Amino acid sequence: MIILKEEDYQKILNHAAAELPNEACGLLGGYEEEGKRIVTDVYLLRNADESAEHFSMDPQEQFAAVKDMRSKGRQLLGNFHSHPRTPAAPSKEDVRLAFDEKLSYLIVSLMEEGKPVLNSFHIKKGEVTKEELEITG
Repeated sequence: MIILKEEDYQKILNHAAAELPNEACGLLGGYEEEGKRIVTDVYLLRNADESAEHFSMDPQEQFAAVKDMRSKGRQLLGNFHSHPRTPAAPSKEDVRLAFDEKLSYLIVSLMEEGKPVLNSFHIKKGEVTKEELEITG
């Protein structure tokens, strides 16, 4: 299970909407406690590809985000990106590029105007498993 504060959920949605028509992306920092992954920091990164169909995170921004997490005693829990015109599920490319099976991969779909959908997944050796996502507060 991954836990996200309402304000961070809104931060992700706002970033995704602001980057339209392109995909938006970012990193999630936090900690694990009793089998739960608690997000404390959301890092909004630039989609270096500037594409509506795929993304790559700016390496310097990634480095700065991870450095900030470590300075706070936090760890990288996962990442997120948006699908402007497709469902909130990993594409074949998303599965292929999932580099760390310990991470949570969050995808927000904006395909239905005014009705964003956010889902979280674990991807291990090409196998996709939906992860429980709780939005608090």
